[in-house]
Amino acid sequence: MITKKEVLHIAKLARIKLSKKEIEKLQKELSLILKYIEKLKEVNISKKKPFFYPALLENVVREDEEKERDEKDIEKIISLFPQKKERYLKVKAIL
Repeated sequence: MITKKEVLHIAKLARIKLSKKEIEKLQKELSLILKYIEKLKEVNISKKKPFFYPALLENVVREDEEKERDEKDIEKIISLFPQKKERYLKVKAIL
């Protein structure tokens, strides 16, 4: 069983304050978790094949390409913007 000292150390690492009741509760719960993990270690997996996804997935990335720009569309967007200076669009500061 996990000790109260270990529970207090974990609480200190997590920067949480625990009451006496919470310490006892966590002591029992953490002990049960560790007991379950020990039980899982007993399972024989030596003859099991590793799990894998049946579909071979790859990261599909396209090359960056410069697209042709239609100057008329750009000028139209700039003309619709409420605040601008020459070809620069003025926006609110975010920082």
